[in-house]
Amino acid sequence: GRSRTVGELLAPTSPFDKKCGRENWTVAFAPDGSYFAWSQGHRIVKLVPWSQCLNNFLLHGTKNVANSISTRLPRQNSDSGQKNKPCEHIIDCGDIVWSLAFGSSVPEKQSRCVNIEWHRFKFGQDQLLLATGLNNGRIKIWDVYTGKLLLNLMDHTEVVRDLTFAPDGSLILVSASRDKTLRVWDLKDDGNMMKVLRGHQNWVYGCAFSPDSSILCSVGASKAVFLWDMDKYSMIRKLEGHHNDVVACEFSPDGALLATASYDTRVYVWDPHIGAILMELGHLFPPPTPIFAGGANDRWVRSVSFSHDGLHIASLADDKMVRFWRIDEEYPVQVAPLNNGLCCTFSTDGSVLAAGQDGSVYFWATPRQVSSLQHLCRMAIRRVMPTSQVKNLPIPSKVVEFLCYQI
Repeated sequence: GRSRTVGELLAPTSPFDKKCGRENWTVAFAPDGSYFAWSQGHRIVKLVPWSQCLNNFLLHGTKNVANSISTRLPRQNSDSGQKNKPCEHIIDCGDIVWSLAFGSSVPEKQSRCVNIEWHRFKFGQDQLLLATGLNNGRIKIWDVYTGKLLLNLMDHTEVVRDLTFAPDGSLILVSASRDKTLRVWDLKDDGNMMKVLRGHQNWVYGCAFSPDSSILCSVGASKAVFLWDMDKYSMIRKLEGHHNDVVACEFSPDGALLATASYDTRVYVWDPHIGAILMELGHLFPPPTPIFAGGANDRWVRSVSFSHDGLHIASLADDKMVRFWRIDEEYPVQVAPLNNGLCCTFSTDGSVLAAGQDGSVYFWATPRQVSSLQHLCRMAIRRVMPTSQVKNLPIPSKVVEFLCYQI
């Protein structure tokens, strides 16, 4: 099936605009669904209130030039005590933006509570931050509601390729860089750098937290997929299986699965707890042999995202296609065309997929499916139980297989 377009946000172009520098390497939704952010190229990040964005799509059909939104947005009045009425911001980061992440002091799943000593920021219940990773190795932290710069984190010596906040509301930020390291920052402690994670022999392309914030996955050049214990900051294991650079990773909402996307034309779905590949989502048929795995560069997978229903995965490849997969089927359930797609992510409620290319963003309605009660129970159990514990449950082996996503 063909996926339905919801809308698009087009970057303004001027006649002298160079193509180079306009890449949209990153798109992100705030954890509470209030904002959408994307890198428009040429150092600019655009922050728009997501509900107003959606309303504009409904009002004006799918066509929507990003700059025409501002005329219809109520201007913010600083005296009016409406500090948190979402308003649009254009942020100049001072350098090319490679990565974005929203961080909130409210846990996404009120799971692990952390005692906090207050520092320079008043982290109230409504603190929402945007981290931007830059070409020069800096990470700038912005207040989403005001658009003001809060912190400038300097330690990486190369491009900051990806950023991820712990979902537990602790405002722990992890950055992945071409300097072959990952760095762990505590934004509640004035952005203090807590740890450097070393292990990658090459560029690090991406990183992602498990939903309970206990595990970090990092991926990079030379087939690397690493899992880290974020309580001890030690490496748990290296996942072997990809045949080329691995460029993106994301955990399922229950933490039972991990999806990784690679230039070897595949997305693998792993059981991160035992390091086994459960599914292979191929983007080239037949798949290339390992020797030629780097050769099919018109099929390189660029990005992968897990839907919040735990049933769907979206992938973006260089063959000009966006694909929606179901975790229990080997062929895509829906596809959509997209040239030069670089990144994709599901909206907070999972109803929309955003994908970025050349400064613009395109949105599609995601496949609608009511989850079965079995699947909802499986997700509830897997949120709190790793694979080893599930395998020890006194239940029929078929049920164990289902809980371990092996059926």
